Amino acid sequence: MLRWIVGVVGAVVVGLSAWLVVLVVGMRTKSPRLLGVVRRFNRAVTNRLQRRSAGRSGAYASVMRHQGRTSGRAYETPIVPFAVDGGFVIPLPYGVDTDWLKNVVARGSAVLVTDGRTFTVDRPEVIATDTVGDAFPPGERRTHRWFGVTHCLRVRGVEAEPA
Repeated sequence: MLRWIVGVVGAVVVGLSAWLVVLVVGMRTKSPRLLGVVRRFNRAVTNRLQRRSAGRSGAYASVMRHQGRTSGRAYETPIVPFAVDGGFVIPLPYGVDTDWLKNVVARGSAVLVTDGRTFTVDRPEVIATDTVGDAFPPGERRTHRWFGVTHCLRVRGVEAEPA
């Protein structure tokens, strides 16, 4: 029985280690194949879990509400924005080829729910992360280096009237 338990724990550790390697390699190299695996996993698992609390006061993640550029369908994407003068910067860990980013840029606006507050954001602009590096805390900058985050989205934000 002990052998079986050790085997199962070992298999879990090996599996998690392999996933971590795929995650880091995929993010750093921006390999379309590996990024696709990471994106599908996050869409199916992580995003669903984060949406439960995203945007609420004290939550790690926020929610970007946007419309599909061709379908017009409403979407909610968990993101991690950082406040700057007049708006927000949002790291783009998957690069500049994500659907939510294309939707926001094509529409020119979206709604950001962060820390229990709702903002209408506009003037989306993809910029190099290095140009706004000071907007991020040191731990976030390390994460950007580790995962090869080279771009972010800058938006202007106006707080919406409470409903």
